[in-house]
Amino acid sequence: MQRNALLVELVTEELPPKALAKLGEMFARGVVERLRTADLVTEDAAWRWFASPRRLAVWVEAVAAKGADREQQVRLMPVTVAYDSDGQPTTALVKRLAAKGLTPGEAPLFRAHDGKQEQLFLRETVPGADLFAQLAEWVHAALDALPIPKRMRWGSGDETFVRPVHRLVMLWGDQVVPGTVLGLESGRETLGHRFLSRGAIPLAHADAYEPTLLAEGKVIPDFAARREAIAKMLAEAAQKAGAHLRDDPDLLDEVTALVEYPAVYLGTFPEAFLAVPPECLILTMRANQKYFPLFDAADRLTNRFLIVSNMRIADPSAIIHGNERVVRPRLADAQFFFEQDRKTTLERRLPRLAEIVYHNRIGTLAERVARIESLAGEIAHRLGVDPVLPQRAARLAKCDLVTEMVGEFPELQGVMGRYYALADGEPQEVAEAIEDHYKPRFAGDALPRHLTGTIVALADKLDALAGLFALGETPTGEKDPFALRRAALGILRMVIEHPVPLPFDPLLDAAFQLQPEAVRRAAGQRDVVAEMRAFCDERLRHWLRERGHAPLMVDAVLAVTPQRIDTVPARLSALTAFAERPEAQRLAAARKRVVNLLKKAELAHVDVDVALFAEPAEKALFEALVRVEPYLASHIDNEAFDAALTTLVALAEPIDAFFDSVMVLTDEPLLRMNRLALLARLRRALDQVADLSVLAA
Repeated sequence: MQRNALLVELVTEELPPKALAKLGEMFARGVVERLRTADLVTEDAAWRWFASPRRLAVWVEAVAAKGADREQQVRLMPVTVAYDSDGQPTTALVKRLAAKGLTPGEAPLFRAHDGKQEQLFLRETVPGADLFAQLAEWVHAALDALPIPKRMRWGSGDETFVRPVHRLVMLWGDQVVPGTVLGLESGRETLGHRFLSRGAIPLAHADAYEPTLLAEGKVIPDFAARREAIAKMLAEAAQKAGAHLRDDPDLLDEVTALVEYPAVYLGTFPEAFLAVPPECLILTMRANQKYFPLFDAADRLTNRFLIVSNMRIADPSAIIHGNERVVRPRLADAQFFFEQDRKTTLERRLPRLAEIVYHNRIGTLAERVARIESLAGEIAHRLGVDPVLPQRAARLAKCDLVTEMVGEFPELQGVMGRYYALADGEPQEVAEAIEDHYKPRFAGDALPRHLTGTIVALADKLDALAGLFALGETPTGEKDPFALRRAALGILRMVIEHPVPLPFDPLLDAAFQLQPEAVRRAAGQRDVVAEMRAFCDERLRHWLRERGHAPLMVDAVLAVTPQRIDTVPARLSALTAFAERPEAQRLAAARKRVVNLLKKAELAHVDVDVALFAEPAEKALFEALVRVEPYLASHIDNEAFDAALTTLVALAEPIDAFFDSVMVLTDEPLLRMNRLALLARLRRALDQVADLSVLAA
């Protein structure tokens, strides 16, 4: 069976840069999957995807033009329906076969039992897939499956795609595969660079695609190769300029999607603009102009930047000067916003927050700031620190949202608040807390720098969590419009990594109690604090597992719902070590048996009555508990969880003896209740660090 390389390419208008790589890979994968389904390529056949601003393409090795025919067995009907009592074909069978162009005499029929009755089957040959007849259909299906939220129509036709399509190439080896896709007939001619190439470029063979485009079309069609080339040119240009770049993979991806034949040039801007906060200039250059700012040896912004151009020419001076002219007004705007904003203090901007609705059922941003300020004070009091700075930072934390700079660049919220607070004469710690209260903004982001920022960040995220949970605005599936998963994880990371040694549920309750009365009333009979805690525990479970902790250990620790979240890592460490000891399994099995017994009885809070002990083993277990409990409490208070678990080892023998000789669920009510009360006290002791029953083999 002859096999050849296959090439499919669509030449389009400029495609959306942020979606280009995804569109390119998904289109190629869609074509390859259909070829595999048709059995025209093997599962391990090599394939490559290509994507540039004006093309999507896929190359696949060793594609067969025709798939192998296969035989299939088609069940027609029961034999009793197919033939009459004389063994002659019935009308039903004749009609069924006629629909396939067959007669009972010539059809390859056979009988087989299906387990219920004898059936009549037909053997028929299914022709293999035909690349030349079906490729256009498969390409169209792969295009239809692309995640394009809004398609456009062009010209007078009814075809739609993310951008107008101008050419279609479908080559099998050196042969054009005929077909029509998006109203275009397939051919072998592609287009090169919009300015550096001339006219249509014929492709002699599917394997010639990449080298031909590079040599004649001035296009690097491979997205990854183009990205690597740009990264190398940027690094070399920065080194030549005696500066360095900061990593920005998203910007690198975007410029890769904007150019086909990249070149890197050095531009400059007036040094006077460096008086503006560097974050403003960096964001302006990156977001608006797609430039790469350069930094000196001290990591300070310089007045130089790198341009990734789509024009690789001998004299790029016009390109450089043009970009320098374009960036200056942008930087001047940033300078103007900064100077205007500093004329009004953050404090004087507070009233404007009352004009911004935070949530139509929760209230304005000013009302939210008041809650955050109160909650920050409450957290500070519980930590035993002066609440003045946290409350001041909380009061000013959202004021930069009504500045000109943040209005133009929302990404700078908090960052500009720090600059403006310093300009207003606010303490350094307050200014930094204003910036840091948004942290962590994403997974792996840095946490606030100091305790003041941590307190405000906790208050901000706890308030959002409480209000939205009370209204039932909880994440569902992949939908999380208010980023509550990120908020919960941020809370947990701050509490653990800083750490914040406070009981967790009271923090959640404090945030809930500060919500407007109408919001609390909307929660009805729901236990909002319990819902928030369960949500946070689930986030914590995933986070701990991602950090390499054994799922079993995580489940055991979280099963006892520790109030001090900051102690969870130490509990995990202690439990992991303890699980290796032989006594761990004995205690785990005992804890499991204790819980099962307690489940079988309704037990109100009953104290153990030593006068009701009827068996020596009861008394022995009780005395062991009394001896162990003070040491256990001391170890827990000192967060010595390994010592606490070691202390429990002393209970192993008394527990085994108790279960060997004592009937817990005796018919005598008083004895039964007293023994259950003893087991309840035992469970409380065993659960001080984790639920040991999770370790039971």
